[in-house]
Amino acid sequence: MSKKRIVYSTDPSWKKGEESSVEKAPEGDGIVRLHRQTKGRNGKPVTLVKGLPLIGADLKAVAKELKNQCGVGGSIEGSDILIQGDKRDTIKPLLEAKGYTVKLAGG
Repeated sequence: MSKKRIVYSTDPSWKKGEESSVEKAPEGDGIVRLHRQTKGRNGKPVTLVKGLPLIGADLKAVAKELKNQCGVGGSIEGSDILIQGDKRDTIKPLLEAKGYTVKLAGG
């Protein structure tokens, strides 16, 4: 996802250097959902962690901890964490110990 940078604008309220790059935590219903997904991945499952109310370094820290506890790789896509393999049963108690309400979703 590339962010558009305004070079010139005829809008009188726009001022150079005042781009809205402030990240906000995604709003949701307060439930973290663990999805199992294989579509577009040659049949290999991944676990998607959606609904975490975290951004930036906090999200990276949680992703790193989950990857270490599961012993697998993963990445961050937007505000979601991807963990390689179907690790929902491993991730659920880890997130519940952090105080999140967790539900298993998807096949």
